[in-house]
Amino acid sequence: EVQLVESGGGLVQAGGSLRLSCAASGFTFDDYTIGWFRQAPGKEREGVSCISSSDGSTYYADSVKCRFTISSDNAKNTVYLQMNNLKPEDTAVYYCAARLGWYRSFLGFGSWGQGTQVTVSS
Repeated sequence: EVQLVESGGGLVQAGGSLRLSCAASGFTFDDYTIGWFRQAPGKEREGVSCISSSDGSTYYADSVKCRFTISSDNAKNTVYLQMNNLKPEDTAVYYCAARLGWYRSFLGFGSWGQGTQVTVSS
């Protein structure tokens, strides 16, 4: 059974940093792309970043480029999202999800985690 568990959310002031973790189990981690998504109240879910567990290729939404960094520790089957210079508009529930194979897109993801709340105060 595919399982993804997010952690690391919290309350932070604007300009601060947080690191989210996504621990994966139940599938061959190296074959998958892991993505981070977020959903703010009243808004649609949007892709934030994704990484190929196979070769480390990455893809970012324009809104987070140069502020967020995605990385993968294949020994721990865990993907991280380092979020720096956080803004109030980054406030959302952040989810991770898995997709077989790599391509530069936020489409095709499934097996969602339960989410972790990130709140950025101004």
